Amino acid sequence: MPLSPHLLFLVLAAAILHAGWNALVKMGADRALTLSIVLGFTAVAGLVAAPWLPLPAVASWSFLILSGLLHVGYFYFLLKAYRVGDLSHVYPIARGSAPLLVACWAWLFADEALSGNGLLGLLLASGAVASLALAGGPLRGRDMRPLAYSLSTALFISAYSVAAGMGIRVSGSPLGYIAWLLIFDAIPLFVYVGCWRRRQFGAYFKAYWKRGIAGGVMCGLAYGMVVWAMSQGALAHVTALRETSVFFAAIIGARMLKEPFGSFRIVAGAVVAAGIVIMNLPI
Repeated sequence: MPLSPHLLFLVLAAAILHAGWNALVKMGADRALTLSIVLGFTAVAGLVAAPWLPLPAVASWSFLILSGLLHVGYFYFLLKAYRVGDLSHVYPIARGSAPLLVACWAWLFADEALSGNGLLGLLLASGAVASLALAGGPLRGRDMRPLAYSLSTALFISAYSVAAGMGIRVSGSPLGYIAWLLIFDAIPLFVYVGCWRRRQFGAYFKAYWKRGIAGGVMCGLAYGMVVWAMSQGALAHVTALRETSVFFAAIIGARMLKEPFGSFRIVAGAVVAAGIVIMNLPI
């Protein structure tokens, strides 16, 4: 079943916000510290909201914990990818591959066969992701780390998306669940980086706290909006539509960050987004 118009708008807005905060992290002078500050403000939003909202049901807390653990892996490989690769290259591979992984897992383990639209969209998106991986020439002799880290990031994205979607559906309190999700997902990496880089953290925070607030607002809103949409619409539809952010990230990377292969990556990102949408069109 396709998403209702208000959910469609909500998820598309979340996609733009998600691409935006990733661009802020990529542009940061120190990406680990930038990400930790962004996550710190995201956690603060959750901590402020949580006491005013109903506590999620006990059945959802295992998903909260699992999502927090999976986000540690997601943030780790995301930082690794941004350290060695471009936003307009890394982001579309990582985010564009996630719905493909979910579709494959559903086919292998849940006996959910793809429709004709699903197969067409899968082929389009897969081909575009592969073209991004091959941008610049054959892989032989090239640095494989951006591709490896991007695909590792995609694995964690697909896993935490499923965990978050399952959790909110048994939470009994979608808004309360989202508030605690922001806390569980953000605090582990924030605490780790804050301790690991404590000597640099204070000075960096003073210089970049405004960027951290902007990123934290975008991060919290983007994730909260998508998880709430998962409580109202089909998980596969929401997850796939959210990844249309690959198109916006390709534009930001090519136009604002002046990354190479700009036009090519914008077109490839658009094809990935189109394939993801087609995967979830009604038959």
